[in-house]
Amino acid sequence: SVSTGSAWGANIAHFFRLKYKQRVLLISCAASAAIAAILKAPIAAIVFSLEIFMLDLTLSSLVPLLIASVTGTLTSYLLSGTNVIYPIENIAGFDLKDVPFFIALGLLCGFVSVYFAKVYIYFHHFFAKIKRPLRRLLIGGAALGVLIFVFPGLYGEGYYQINSCLKGDYSYLFYKSLFFGMQDNMMWVMLLLTAMIIFKIIASALTFGAGGMGGTFAPAMFMGAHLGLLFATAVNYFFFVGLVPSNFALVGMAGLIAGVMHAPLTGIFLIGDLTSGYGLLVPLMIVASISFGTSRFFLKNSVYTYELAESGDLITHHTDRNILTMMTVTKLIEKNFAKVSPDSTLGGLVEIIAKSDRNIFPVVDEENNFLGLVFLNSIRHIMFKYELYETVMVRDLMYMPDILISSTDSMERVAKRFQYSSNYNLPVIDDGKYIGFVSRANVFSSYRRRIQRFSED
Repeated sequence: SVSTGSAWGANIAHFFRLKYKQRVLLISCAASAAIAAILKAPIAAIVFSLEIFMLDLTLSSLVPLLIASVTGTLTSYLLSGTNVIYPIENIAGFDLKDVPFFIALGLLCGFVSVYFAKVYIYFHHFFAKIKRPLRRLLIGGAALGVLIFVFPGLYGEGYYQINSCLKGDYSYLFYKSLFFGMQDNMMWVMLLLTAMIIFKIIASALTFGAGGMGGTFAPAMFMGAHLGLLFATAVNYFFFVGLVPSNFALVGMAGLIAGVMHAPLTGIFLIGDLTSGYGLLVPLMIVASISFGTSRFFLKNSVYTYELAESGDLITHHTDRNILTMMTVTKLIEKNFAKVSPDSTLGGLVEIIAKSDRNIFPVVDEENNFLGLVFLNSIRHIMFKYELYETVMVRDLMYMPDILISSTDSMERVAKRFQYSSNYNLPVIDDGKYIGFVSRANVFSSYRRRIQRFSED
């Protein structure tokens, strides 16, 4: 739902050549409409876009999101009815004595969320190294087939399994499985619930890697429901406490969504919308916030943003960083600097200086390899000593600057180089080859133009 809606929004934004903020808002509206329609979760759809797409909390953002979410929800109601995906009957009341157990579940959800993200990223990189689609299909399909043969409960989206967890029913774990007949043994029940949690993300990652389609919502909710049911079952079995398994399965779903996506409000409202389970709002808040905090402590970025963070393209609420992210070194390179050879004489250099309006002269060889710089101020004292014109060579006057940048460097890195140095121009060198210079003034001017456009959007 997220990827499909976002793709439609991106295509429309590209077609109409919208500005940056308009593009982000349109993509967010498309994602919200898709989530609201597919999951029948209008509030969660809006909150998701605010958290994941880093929209500013303003009326100009909220009103389009509200319209998109309501439209998606009404369309879904007209076509498929108003029933929620995970109906819960007779939600047990929230008991204050259960608070410590919800706190413990929140911590567990956070750790499992870290496991989810690590496995997801690992398999993403693993399959990215396999260039042939058929080989990916065979590897992923064979591994997935083995997992489903051993644990049939991993098959499908997981809607039936999640609904069973929300009823406190774990009988499906043994249906048509190698473990049929063990359903009366609580140790086997807990072992199989643990296996569902461990292997669900592996099965999902294998599906993606093999070329299948899917998202993170269903696997996260699947693992959260099983984790909550496992937690309540284990506590009741070993400590005779009397926790309500369905309650913990419900809030476990919110905990995994909050931890995996780094979106605690989305976890709270999504599970509330999906299940009509707002009677457990306080436990949902406890588990989601603790899970998010635990996951964020170990992982700075969620499964949605880690690739953007690695490439330096992640847009956040940090305006300065966002502006620098939208800037590139290649568009700021100045090439009107006169190049000189290391074998040139001082007289030849003076002739080049007379025709140039710059005060820096890159020294390169015949293959354009960068050898150093000649700075006008450093030779001013000998420029008019004609007796040195044929005896002093450029190689004797040049120096190698202490800071070099590449055309592939991020603008944030370049800005920091300017900030912590007194240089007004930095040479751009790619694989030893001279490309040009980036000036402090040009960077600042470009930054100012972009931040003005960004503020006006």
